[in-house]
Formats: sequence, C-alpha cells, structure tokens
Amino acid sequence: MKRVELERRAEAAFRRHRGVLRTSHALKLGIHPRVLYRLRDSGRLVSVTRGVYRLADLPEPSHPDLLVVARRVPQAAICLISALSFHGLTTQIPHEVHIALPRRTRYPRLAHPPLRVFLMTGAAYSEGIETHSIEGVPIRIYGPEKTVVDCFKFRNKIGIDVAVEALRLARERKRVTPRALLQYARLCRVERVMRPYLEALT
Repeated sequence: MKRVELERRAEAAFRRHRGVLRTSHALKLGIHPRVLYRLRDSGRLVSVTRGVYRLADLPEPSHPDLLVVARRVPQAAICLISALSFHGLTTQIPHEVHIALPRRTRYPRLAHPPLRVFLMTGAAYSEGIETHSIEGVPIRIYGPEKTVVDCFKFRNKIGIDVAVEALRLARERKRVTPRALLQYARLCRVERVMRPYLEALT
C-alpha cells in the first residue's frame, strides 16, 4: 500500500476516535509506528504527552492537563483545586493537577503536567466521583459537593480560605445542597468543622 494511503488511513482512524490515541491503541488499529512518526514529523500529529498523540488540526482541548492525566493515570480522580477550577468554584489558578488515589497506590510519574497526589481510603476515595468527557476521553472528577468537603478535609494543605471561598461560590451558584454537603462531611469526618461555615451561609 502506498505511503500516502497509509497516512490517510491513519488520520481517519484518529478521527474515528475523536482525534486522540495512545500509541498502543494506534498500533492495535493497525497503524505502523513509522506512519505515526511521519505524521508527527510532518506536523499533522502533535504529542499530548509521552505515548499520546492528537490530530494537529483539532481545536485545543479545554482542559489539556486533565486529558493527559486521564490517559496516563486512569485510576486517578481529579480533586481539590483542580476539581474546583473545572466546576468554576474558585478564583485560584491551578499550577499542578490535584489527584486522589487509593492508599498503597504507586505514585505516577509524569514529565508533564506536575501532579500533587492526595491519598484517600475506602468511601472517602470512591464516593462522589463523576465522569465527564473531554475530547471523547472519560475524566474521573469529584462532583461539587464532594470537592468542597474535601477542601475542608485538606484545609491544612490547601488553605482554609480556599475551602471557604469554594463553599460560598458553590452556594451562590446553586451547585450544592446543604443536605449533600453534610452527607459527604460525615463521610469525610469534617462535619463539626464545616457546620459553622454552613450555618453562616444559610
């Protein structure tokens, strides 16, 4: 088969998968490594991170760092300030991606983006995870209620001011309910810490 035809078929395979493929997936689809490298070297593919490529003519994804993490660390759940930013509940600008992992999980190693890992156990890790899609890639991220509660739980690491602002914005924008917040606060054992702030906003 001619080189041009092989490249055309490879690009078509990328488009069928919303323009993003891991190298291993591309190989399973029958795309030869030489074809991948030619497409990359000609500028038709760009490297999102090691082992992940996307078509260059697609618009930039809205959350490229989260896309990389979802591809490279699929068991991670986006949490804390990164989740607040995704939900529009903070004025903070994340300089690293905050992820939650179960205890005894090996720390992931990524060249980019920088990660900050928070270890959780049992239901504190598994409850409240939503799945959103970016460029067709499923992103595991805590919902607004669980994220706000986690900010109070980890207030000594991210700052109580971040947690209080998140609670205020979430209530103003009707993204949370007191009942759901208290449910997660009991689960994460911060109900006594959060109650005064909740009562001040009601």
